[in-house]
Amino acid sequence: MGARLLSLDDDSAAMAIAAQLDVLNSERQRIELEAVEEATRVAEAEIGGGEGPPVLVLASAAWHAGVVGLVAARLRERFERPAFAIALGPDGGGTGSGRSLPGVDLGRAVLAAVEAGLVARGGGHAMAAGVTLRAGDLGGFRAHLVETLATMVTTARAAKGLEIDAAITARGATPGLVVDLERAGPFGAGNPSPMFAFPSHRAKFPDIVGAGGHVRFTLTSEDGGRLKAIAFRAAATPVGAAIMSSGGDHPLHIAGTLGLDHYQGRAEVQLRVTDVASHGNP
Repeated sequence: MGARLLSLDDDSAAMAIAAQLDVLNSERQRIELEAVEEATRVAEAEIGGGEGPPVLVLASAAWHAGVVGLVAARLRERFERPAFAIALGPDGGGTGSGRSLPGVDLGRAVLAAVEAGLVARGGGHAMAAGVTLRAGDLGGFRAHLVETLATMVTTARAAKGLEIDAAITARGATPGLVVDLERAGPFGAGNPSPMFAFPSHRAKFPDIVGAGGHVRFTLTSEDGGRLKAIAFRAAATPVGAAIMSSGGDHPLHIAGTLGLDHYQGRAEVQLRVTDVASHGNP
């Protein structure tokens, strides 16, 4: 439908397809949210009050195969470790997707599992991988990932840090700067988006929006500069709590990436927040 929509000259037909796509997207968001909530509960129970396993490998017959990659990404973000989410079929087999941390080669570990006959099929690269399991493969696959990746995960988490490319102010984050930065793209795992720090800024008018619990606010600098900012899926995280509790009165050090938000024919700069630190703390 998306391809057909882009090729239509008939406005009425295009609006009808756009409405259908909107309904389908809302349904996908509901399916994703339910799967993420279930996976998060299971992961929290598995980790408990301790360190938990170095790799999360979770499976459910209730999950749709089309959203397992998104579920794995949310688990990786929330629990700071590689994660696999697997949609189980009626025969006990399943299709899964995994996301990793920098320095932990998930694709190589999956290929080793295929070569050892632990799973039916699989592959990927260092940061993301997919797998097809037969009935009875889940336990062996989980044990293989834990044994193979445990040391790498420990090292990666110990060395975890945020690499800042430059420090600027809200006033300095202009559309022209973002356009210039985009010439260095496309950005991805091998070429990450430039990371900017905004020292001693205030998070004004914080609000929680969307079904995913995004935290939206206006970033302001001492010289009166203003910048739209959003921390995706942060409402239940320490980042979101720091933004909401600051009330716009206490300065924060805020880091993230910049992009252009196109709305009603206007292009405005938006900061996508990655991390937050209290003023005076590293």
